[in-house]
Amino acid sequence: MGALDAVAGRVAAGATVCFRPTGSSMVPLIRSRQPVVVAPVDASRLEVGDIVLARVAGAVYLHRVSSVDHARRRVQISNNRGRVNGWTGHDRVFGICVEVDGVARPGAAARTATA
Repeated sequence: MGALDAVAGRVAAGATVCFRPTGSSMVPLIRSRQPVVVAPVDASRLEVGDIVLARVAGAVYLHRVSSVDHARRRVQISNNRGRVNGWTGHDRVFGICVEVDGVARPGAAARTATA
């Protein structure tokens, strides 16, 4: 179980979580160790460009929504460098990134589960 699995569990349980993800796949949107805030999401409201915490093919990612398939209730997840991780169902999207390094993500608050 990785660090993102633990965060995903907390967010899935309804918590808003602040943490510092590592890696460079989301630069320049998120740099390694920058603080982010992830809140529970209403996945039916997701849009291309949202940054979500989601499980894709067994791994948990904090990556972008690159495509939305409303009819099949799923989203495609990709990093910020062009790599597609794959499609995942709404039930595997745990949260939406609402803040990066103290700056609110435009529109994200309207897609939280509590909005």
